[in-house]
Amino acid sequence: MTELLFDITFWFATPFWALMILAPGWRRTSAIVASPLICLPPLLVYAALVLPEFGSFAAALVDPELAGLREILGQGSGAAAAWAHFVAFDLFLGRWIYLDSRARGHTPLLISPLLVLTILFAPIGVLLYLLIRFTTTPAPGRTVPMEA
Repeated sequence: MTELLFDITFWFATPFWALMILAPGWRRTSAIVASPLICLPPLLVYAALVLPEFGSFAAALVDPELAGLREILGQGSGAAAAWAHFVAFDLFLGRWIYLDSRARGHTPLLISPLLVLTILFAPIGVLLYLLIRFTTTPAPGRTVPMEA
């Protein structure tokens, strides 16, 4: 079962990544991606992997040490749970990049490759987007929410 959950995790996220990268201007892409619930399937996989072994995971995470994390993540359920965690949060970050970049008027020719990088190396993709975000101004006529 762990192997199956691992295998299907990314496939739950793939349609949303495809929309943001390959069809960023399609009106339905923005409507679909507007919901944070797109992250729900990989989060449910994470829960399905962690809850049956909650005690082991809690012990490793409440007082994290490298040896304890190595032990839990070295097991099939730990590695699959980490993967589901990565996929869910990478998608959440990619969703934020997509929505924020659209609000700021950034061209999809810049953002789509950045989203591909975010799928593979989320911290680097987010770091690069933050550099873009803080070194450019919104396109004329764009209104960016105050908290952005």
